[in-house]
Amino acid sequence: MKFIRTKIADVVICEPVMHGDDRGYFVETFRADKLEEFLGYKINFCQDNESKSVKGVLRGLHYQLAPYAQTKLVRVIQGRVLDVAVDIRRNSPTFGQHVAVELSADNKRQLLVPRGFAHAFVVLEDDTVFAYKVDNYYNPECDRGIAFNDKDLGIDWILSNEELNLSAKDRVQAKLSETNELFDYGVNYYA
Repeated sequence: MKFIRTKIADVVICEPVMHGDDRGYFVETFRADKLEEFLGYKINFCQDNESKSVKGVLRGLHYQLAPYAQTKLVRVIQGRVLDVAVDIRRNSPTFGQHVAVELSADNKRQLLVPRGFAHAFVVLEDDTVFAYKVDNYYNPECDRGIAFNDKDLGIDWILSNEELNLSAKDRVQAKLSETNELFDYGVNYYA
């Protein structure tokens, strides 16, 4: 497994090594020891989630407040998405900045989205299957979101607004500047 720091160093692209022949392929999609060695801290994933969506579905930008904050390791099993992580740690040198990475069944890339980041993805192909690990359980009372179309974030979702399909909840999220339920840079949310 190869790990690549993005322009926001805490967000990491994970590229598994493919082993293939005329019978098909084998890929190791997760190794806790290798990831933890690279990151320098432990991650204890406790839940796996999966969704299937049609082209244009945009899910996010979502996050959970402490003590239910989550690190996510996301990947695409079938299809293709643009995956986005936004730094929502007050006083961070990259506060309000984002990383956008295409994840697909073909490239097998994964994205590690740590605690302190809002996460979203937009589906670029019909019948896309998206899977992710989280290191904390879902808690509806700590569930929060940020407007996908917040102009201050400058996210290019690739698709036009007319092509996007959002939940009722995601259509009415507040802008980052209107949100004070965030994270603080330098706080260890893994303790």
